[in-house]
Amino acid sequence: MAGIISAVLPGSLAARLGLRPGDEVIAINGFLLRDVIDVRFYAAEEQLTLQVRRGAEELILSARRRYYEPLGLEFTSPTFDTGIRRCNNRCAFCFVSQMPRGLRRSLYIRDDDYRHSFLFGNYITLTNLTEEDWARIEEQHLSPLYISVHATDPDLRRRLLGNPQAPDIMAQLQRLAEMGIEVHTQLVLVPGLNDGPHLERSISDLAGLYPAVRSVSIVPVGLTQYHRGGCRPYTVEEMRQVWALTVSWQKHLRRRLGVSFAYLADEWYLRLGERVPPPGAYDGQELQENGVGLVRALLDNWRQTAAVLATLGTPQIWVTGDLAAPLLAGLAEEFAHQTGITVEVVPVPNRFFGTTVNVAGLLTGQDVIAHLRGRPAPETLVLPAAMFRGPQGQSLDEMRPEEIARALGWPVVCL
Repeated sequence: MAGIISAVLPGSLAARLGLRPGDEVIAINGFLLRDVIDVRFYAAEEQLTLQVRRGAEELILSARRRYYEPLGLEFTSPTFDTGIRRCNNRCAFCFVSQMPRGLRRSLYIRDDDYRHSFLFGNYITLTNLTEEDWARIEEQHLSPLYISVHATDPDLRRRLLGNPQAPDIMAQLQRLAEMGIEVHTQLVLVPGLNDGPHLERSISDLAGLYPAVRSVSIVPVGLTQYHRGGCRPYTVEEMRQVWALTVSWQKHLRRRLGVSFAYLADEWYLRLGERVPPPGAYDGQELQENGVGLVRALLDNWRQTAAVLATLGTPQIWVTGDLAAPLLAGLAEEFAHQTGITVEVVPVPNRFFGTTVNVAGLLTGQDVIAHLRGRPAPETLVLPAAMFRGPQGQSLDEMRPEEIARALGWPVVCL
């Protein structure tokens, strides 16, 4: 096992040692390295000795780390051993299993690796941990972790995960709490399965472990046209019931814990036409990657965004998904009134995944091009930056903004 260096930070300890991209770091202070977590943990000492492989040559490099001096290494992969830990569950609503063929390989990886949870905030199930993993989590204090709970009732959770061997999640969370590990949890809700009384039980059980359990994100199931069955989307009336139940719990938990604790994904508010909560309602939690608080962040930063848009000229087309289109239309009307710039908000139907997928972050370049081709060219086409979170700024169908610009013959900006 060894970590292959991809970059060396100028002025860092690694640069001072003469490390280069392509070098392989095998051990630090005698400890063999399994991943970048080990690098961070063992490189925290003041005196460092690195075992490095450079081609056929093996080097031993030693140095004293200066106060606050970074090690300064980036690696080609965050894990050096067997690669990413794969999921052993069979959730009917797993989004990865609902992907069409022909996309980049990384999109088909069913990640369930506690190391990626710690490093990147990926949600995991805790169903594949060994005792060695538990010991490492405690020793290296891998906190916080992000856990997909879905239901605290053990039998219901096993049914949702498609895994009859799944451990009792409450016992696992209690164990993490005793280690001093904080966790953020999520409940992906499926109509008629883990909502209603089961949702009440899950919120109550998880709140009982606060503050070790810092939050629970409540997310509606997302289904593409490739879904094989077993689940269905929420109706508006069913969403209203989940929203009302959760808001009631938020009020109760704010009195009891001082925080809302249970946070609804933005989709509940947007589909129901409800006003998103004020900033304080999110209690400083950073849960945007789970679709919680993205709209609030957009509204809070709107003045800065509008200032950038005002420099781009007129007319403009703002692309979004169906879900956020009404909200964005309201902002566009206000923006046009204040600046005199003509704006058209264009919701692009998601043909790639199916129209049940309606968020801007899952739009593809090919859908944008197909929907806009033939329209009069605007001064600027504004695309959501959330579309381009793949490698080298690619969309899910591996298109970059400049490729969309060339296909349409329009100037493109991402915001």
